[in-house]
Amino acid sequence: MNRDALHAPLLDPCSGVDHYRYGFELPARVEYVSRARKLARDQLRSWGIGGDVHDTAMLVVSELVTNAVVHSGSHLVSCELLNAVQHLRISVRDQGCAPTGPRVCHTMAAEERGRGLLLVEAVASAWGAHATHQGAGRIVWAELAHPDIPHQTGAERPGPRGPERPC
Repeated sequence: MNRDALHAPLLDPCSGVDHYRYGFELPARVEYVSRARKLARDQLRSWGIGGDVHDTAMLVVSELVTNAVVHSGSHLVSCELLNAVQHLRISVRDQGCAPTGPRVCHTMAAEERGRGLLLVEAVASAWGAHATHQGAGRIVWAELAHPDIPHQTGAERPGPRGPERPC
């Protein structure tokens, strides 16, 4: 199996559950951060999310995935997007090899690195981190408030492959 190109919807489109959830898994290497942005960008577009929410989500995905890659010592990272009624939630899971959780660093102006969570804190309506419920690992999440995110119901609900069709 080619683990360099893993990505799949987290839920079965015929299961009758919330189809506003999308996730993917990638190798925890810096060169895959751009792939994470592309997968997230494509999904947000398929949900009809554009403008400032889209741009902010791209920043958050980039920062959270980069932090997981750089600071966790993981082999894989996963990202999940949840398009809820009042917000967009972005979660990134690592394999939890770092001794401490994420923290906002107030760096000197001349430093090139260390502002990722400071940016996330500035643009998100909420953010946090917690240990995973299974095995080692940590989930860092951020929510972007936006009551105008498209959210349809019933047969009009878009899944990962377009409008829902009878199974």
